Amino acid sequence: MTTLYFAPNRMWPANSGAQLRNYQLARRLSMRSSVTFVEMRHAQEERCLHPRDSGFKRIVTLDKGRAYTPSRILRGMVGPTPITVLNCWSERSASQLAAVLRSHTFDTVQIEGVHLAKYLPIIQEAPGCREIVVDWHNIESELMWRYAERTRNWLKQTVARRTAKLIERAENDLLSACATHTVTSERERQKLLARRPDANIQVIPNGVDTGFFTKEKIAEACRQAGPCNSKRTILFVGWMAYHANIDAVLWFSRTIWPEISQNYPNLQFTIVGRDPAPAVRALASDRIHVTGTVDDVRPFYASAVATVVPLRCGSGTRLKILESMAAGVPVVSTPLGAEGIEVKDDVHLLLANDVREIAVAVSRVVSSAETRTRLSQAARALVCRVYDWSAIGDRLSDIHANLVESESHESVQSVY
Repeated sequence: MTTLYFAPNRMWPANSGAQLRNYQLARRLSMRSSVTFVEMRHAQEERCLHPRDSGFKRIVTLDKGRAYTPSRILRGMVGPTPITVLNCWSERSASQLAAVLRSHTFDTVQIEGVHLAKYLPIIQEAPGCREIVVDWHNIESELMWRYAERTRNWLKQTVARRTAKLIERAENDLLSACATHTVTSERERQKLLARRPDANIQVIPNGVDTGFFTKEKIAEACRQAGPCNSKRTILFVGWMAYHANIDAVLWFSRTIWPEISQNYPNLQFTIVGRDPAPAVRALASDRIHVTGTVDDVRPFYASAVATVVPLRCGSGTRLKILESMAAGVPVVSTPLGAEGIEVKDDVHLLLANDVREIAVAVSRVVSSAETRTRLSQAARALVCRVYDWSAIGDRLSDIHANLVESESHESVQSVY
């Protein structure tokens, strides 16, 4: 079986949720298929060496130019194509993709999300029969609608609402144009089925490499990194240029952390993630540590007494929660932050809605070794059983194999 895996961003380094999902799913597919990974890169992004052990047949890089140029913003507002789709489109990339499709025959093509919708006709019109799988990291229109509801800036709200409508239209077109779709949770599956009841939509959740986050591997990462933080920490992990993460850490730092830091003077709040926005950098103090990009997140889990996920907007399932669970660090999250993950409150993590509830939940974890042990053991068992990338990758590989087998069966029948 041969597969073209088409992603709207760089494959490596896998330091965001989208990149990590793309890399892990494609890598697992490559164990049962010959995978050509097609990545996209903005002009301003540096070229990085890819890992040699990925198992891919080859890696093709397309240049999508610069995002959010004045012309793209104007076209995105006028429509019919949303700016998020225009940001991934260029005539040059389209020509390069067409050349790849002409030079190789692929049994299946996996497209990572609605951002690549403008390339769909090129894939469909290329020579040879191929089955297309659309992988939805989020329901992007839902994410944009939630942002519109949260922001108090009327101009941003207007732009977000207009963009959400256009994305929703593009999503509906994608649902109609492609037969097979994968989403990260049953909740998202049901939402898309409400739009298109006859669509073939299957759940391929986000995952975690549980072997990478064992106690032994974390200890080894600490030894290699040098002296680790000796202070006990409350940890937040995520891409710090993403608006939902920015909102979360600002809200936590300004409204929840003051009480926690007063009650527990030996605690430190550590924010780990690349590209911290200026407002996030401004939080840095003797009790709040903003790291920026790190080579390895595991040493930070070694000193963490809890991970907080105080998200109030956004969509999709959170890899940061799965990583923390795999690392044996208890999680305190809003219900929205844990959305899409099969967890139970006070069994695998603590769920809390508002300032008071989050502060109480964090205090429970910090003050009780029994609570920490109980939550971390149950959470680690859950991710090993349900969310390890190896099992998730097998499920995705089965979807591709079944599509090819079904196509071959139909071809044989058509002969007779």
